[in-house]
Amino acid sequence: MKLRLLLLLLIASVACEGQTLLSRQVVLTRNSGTAGQFLDELDSIQGITLSYSSGVIDLSKKIQTTGDEKTVEDFLKTILKGQPVRYRELNGKIFFLADEPVKKKFTISGYISDNKSGERLIGASLYDEQTKQGTTSNTYGFYSLTLEQDSVKLLVSYSGYTSQAFSIDLKEDILLNIALDPKVVLNETVVVNAESKTNTQNRTLPGKIDINSSLIKSVPALLGEPDVLKTLQLLPGIQAGNEGTSGLVVRGGSADQNLVLLDGIPVYNASHAFGLFSIFNADAVNSVEVLKSGFPASYGGRLSSVIDVHMREGDKYNFHGEGGIGMIFSKLTLEGPLKKGKSSFLISARRTYLDLLAKPILKSTSIGKFDLFFTDIILKTNFPIGKKDRIYFSFYTGKDKFRTIEDFSTNEHTQRNDYGFSWGNITAMTRLNHVYSKKLFSNLTYNYSRFGFDAFTHSVLTEDMNGNPQDYQQKYLSSIQDHNIKYDVDYLPSPKHFIKFGTAVTLHHYRPGVTQSYLKDTVVRINERLENHSLYTGEYDLYAEDDVRLSDRLKMNIGMRLTGFNVSNSLFFSVQPRLNALYKLNDKWSLKGSAVKMNQYIHLLTNSNMGLPTDLWVPVTKRIPQQVSYQFSGGISYSQHKFIEVSMEIYYKHLQRVIEYKEGLGFNTSSNNWEDLVELGKGKTYGAEWLLQKNKGKLTGLLSYTLSKSTRTFDNINNGKPFPYKYDRRHEIKMALVWKPSRRLELGCDWLFSTGNAVSLPVSYYYNPATGQTIDIYSGRNDFRMPAYHRMDVSVKMIKQKRTHERSWVLGIYNVYNHQNPFFIYRRTTYVAPGTFQASFRQISLFPILPSFSYQFKF
Repeated sequence: MKLRLLLLLLIASVACEGQTLLSRQVVLTRNSGTAGQFLDELDSIQGITLSYSSGVIDLSKKIQTTGDEKTVEDFLKTILKGQPVRYRELNGKIFFLADEPVKKKFTISGYISDNKSGERLIGASLYDEQTKQGTTSNTYGFYSLTLEQDSVKLLVSYSGYTSQAFSIDLKEDILLNIALDPKVVLNETVVVNAESKTNTQNRTLPGKIDINSSLIKSVPALLGEPDVLKTLQLLPGIQAGNEGTSGLVVRGGSADQNLVLLDGIPVYNASHAFGLFSIFNADAVNSVEVLKSGFPASYGGRLSSVIDVHMREGDKYNFHGEGGIGMIFSKLTLEGPLKKGKSSFLISARRTYLDLLAKPILKSTSIGKFDLFFTDIILKTNFPIGKKDRIYFSFYTGKDKFRTIEDFSTNEHTQRNDYGFSWGNITAMTRLNHVYSKKLFSNLTYNYSRFGFDAFTHSVLTEDMNGNPQDYQQKYLSSIQDHNIKYDVDYLPSPKHFIKFGTAVTLHHYRPGVTQSYLKDTVVRINERLENHSLYTGEYDLYAEDDVRLSDRLKMNIGMRLTGFNVSNSLFFSVQPRLNALYKLNDKWSLKGSAVKMNQYIHLLTNSNMGLPTDLWVPVTKRIPQQVSYQFSGGISYSQHKFIEVSMEIYYKHLQRVIEYKEGLGFNTSSNNWEDLVELGKGKTYGAEWLLQKNKGKLTGLLSYTLSKSTRTFDNINNGKPFPYKYDRRHEIKMALVWKPSRRLELGCDWLFSTGNAVSLPVSYYYNPATGQTIDIYSGRNDFRMPAYHRMDVSVKMIKQKRTHERSWVLGIYNVYNHQNPFFIYRRTTYVAPGTFQASFRQISLFPILPSFSYQFKF
C-alpha cells in the first residue's frame, strides 16, 4: 500500500530538545486503532517536507508498506524505518519528530615537540576555543583530540614556550605534529609546568606537581650543584630525612615508601655521597612529576609518593652541549642527531675529584691510598622503525666509592689496614612506542634495575704477640635487582575521556645480606640471620583508569589496580581502588578531593635517620605481610592567569603493617632471621598544606606552610602507646625566590624552617658497680625534640652570551647565617667520683656556612 506521509511538529518543549521544526504545523488526532483506519485518516495528506537547521528532507514521496501491519504502531515503525524521523503519542495525539542528523566526528592527533631540539613535550595543552574541549600530551608527547565536523580554533600551549593557534576546517582525520618555540625569557622564571590552559584549575589529581629544569637550576644548592630532590624539599609536605641528605619524607611516610622512577625505571637508592646529592644530573633532566596524593591507577608499589623523573631524549637537529666545573666535581652533557630530524642521542656524565685533590695533602701521612668519589653516566638514544613505531634505549650507571689504606710501622711489626665500601645503581630500558590509530597509543617496555652495596675490611699484621702473622678479612654484600616487562595503552575516544590500561610482570632477585669473615686460609661464615641465599619473587600488576569529564565543571579520575606477589610459595593479593575528583567553581577557583588505597610488597630495614645504603631491602613474608595505606585528601585552589596561584589541601593517611626494630635491637643484633628483629604496627599522619606561587615577572618564587602530625603504634614498643614518628615535624615554612633584573644576572634565595625531629633521649641512668655498666632509662619513645631546623641559602649567577657559546659564573653561600643545625645528639658521660658520673647532651652539626663557586657553559 502506498501513501504520502504527513509529519507533524512536536509542540511539547521537553520532547523537542535536539529536534527541529516542520514546514507545516498540523495536529492529527488519533481516532482509530487499526492500521487501515489510520491510513484513511492520512489519505488526504499531500506533499509535505521536513525542514531543519542543516537542510530539508522531502518526505512527499510514496512509501511502500508490507501490508502486514495490524496496528497503528506497526504501520508507523514500517514507514519510518531508515528515516531521520521519530514519533510520539501524547493525550490521543500523534507528533512526528525530525532528528538533527548526527555530525561526523574526526580526530586530530600527533606529537608536540620543541622546535629547536625536537624534544617531545610532556603535558602540553591543546584547547578548542569553539567547543571549549581539550586534552594534554602524554608522557611521550603524543596527543589525540576528537571533535565534531566543524571549524576548529585550536590553541596549543606549554609552559616556557610560545603558544600557537591553528584554524582548521575539520572534514577528515588530521595528523598534526606541532613544534613549539621556546620563549626568550628575559625577566621571569617558570616555576611549575601548566598541565592545561588554566594550569592547576584543570588538574584532576590533587597532590600532583610538575617541576621543570629551570627551577631546579635556579634554586641555590649545596656546593653549587643543582639537585632534583633538594628542589622538591622546598614543596609543602616534602621534607629531608636529615640535615644535608637528599632522601625524602613525604607526608609522614618513610624513605622506602617513595617510588622514585628514572624514565619509568624504579631506583632503590637515589643518593650520592651519603645523601648529599641525588643521582639525577640536572643538566639532563627534562621534567619531574611529583604525586603526594591522588595516585592514579597507573602507579603503584609504594605508599607515600611517586617521583617520576624524565630525562631529555637529545636534540634531533643540532649537536651541542653544556657542563660545569665546580669545587669538587665536574660534569658534561652532549646531545645531537644520529639522523637529522629523525633520531637523537644524549650522553651525560659527572665525577667528583675530592680524592684527587686530597692526594698531595695525604702524602705526608700514614694514609697510603684514599678514594672518595662518585660518578654517574646516562646514555640515551631513539630512532623510528616505521611510520607508527619508535624505539628508545636508555642506560644509567652510578657508583659511590670510599676506600682508604693505612700503613703503621713499629720496631716490632708492621700493619696495613685496608677498608672501604661502595654502592651504586644500574638501570637499562628498551621501549617500543606504537600508534595503533589516531586514538590508540601503546608502549611495550623492558626494564632492568639493580642496586648493590658492598663493604670490606682487610687487616694484615706481620706478626702478633705470639710471633704469628695475621691476615683478617671481612666482607659484607647486599643487592636487589629487577627484570620488568610492562605493556601500557593510552586510549582517547573523545575529549571527555582519557583512558589508560596496562599490565606488568616483575621478577625480583634479593640478596638481603651476606657477611663473611676470613682468618688466613680458613673461611668462617657468620651473620646468617639474613638467610644468605638468593631469593626470587614475582610481582604482577593489572590496572585501568579513566580521566573523564562529566560536565564543564566536574572531572574525575576513576581507576582500579590489581596486584599479586609471589614469594616462597605464598601468594599475596591486593585490590586497590582509586578515585580523584575536580569541581570548578569558576575560572579561578576549584575544589579537589581523592580517596585511594596503596600497597607495598617490600620493606626497608633501617636503624638510621640517613637512609644509608647499608639499609636492607627485604620482601614480604608470611610473618611480615605487605604494607597498606588508605589516603584521603581534599583542597581548594585559586589561579589568576598563571600569575598567582594559591592552594590549600588537607590530608589523612592511615598506615598498616609498618615495621620498626624491637626495643633495644638493631641490624647488628645476632639473630638467624630478620623477622625476629622487628615489630609490626600501624601509623597515622594528617595535616594541612598551604602554597603560594608567583610564576611571572622579574621576581618569581613560592611560599609554603605545612601543619602536620605523624605517629606510630606498636604493641611491644612504648608500652603500646602511640609515639611521634622520628620525622614528625609539626610546623614547616619554606620560601624560594628568584630575581632576574636582566638577562645577564640571576639572584636566588631560599629559606627553610621546621620543627626539630623527634628523638629518644635517656632521662636518667643506672650504674651497676658489679659490671661497671651504665644502663640508660627512657621515659618514652621519641618524646624529645631536637632544636628547630632553619637555614638560608643564596646564589648569584652571572651570565654572558658569547658568539659561539654561553658562559656563567655561579657564586653561592649555603647556610648564610651559619646556624648550627642538629645532625644528631649524643650523651656524654663524665667521671666525677667512684660510682658518680655527670651526664650531658651534645649536639653534632654537619654543615656550617659553606661558600661555593662554579663555572658553567653551553655551546
